[in-house]
Amino acid sequence: MMLVIDLIRGHGVDQALAMLHFSPKHAARTAEKVLRSAISNIQNKDESGRVDTATLFVKEAFVNGGPSMKRVMPAPMGRAFRIRKRSHHLTIIIAQREARIAAKPSAPKKPKADASVAEAGETKKKKSTKQKTSASK
Repeated sequence: MMLVIDLIRGHGVDQALAMLHFSPKHAARTAEKVLRSAISNIQNKDESGRVDTATLFVKEAFVNGGPSMKRVMPAPMGRAFRIRKRSHHLTIIIAQREARIAAKPSAPKKPKADASVAEAGETKKKKSTKQKTSASK
């Protein structure tokens, strides 16, 4: 189950559904059902109406261990082996991406750093002259 969940974490909902639908893993069917349920839940809870699935993405997805059923299998010489039939808790949290507003590129600003660069150049020249005078003495 962890291999399947790691595939969809962080992807868009449409892409995650496609990955789960065409995955050969047995756990992908269960994960797909849970993801479809999460999409349905967010659409029903939204007050404004329909939510665009293109803006939804898998925010969190994790698998926790659940209860294990313990069974006994007969073994040779009167012994018994314990079999654990494991289960899990699957949690998928989806969220809506905020629309990013594209800022219009403005005209390049002229930096005022030209004056500071010239001043910095002058100070460097002064320092270098002092070094030359001290070296010549």
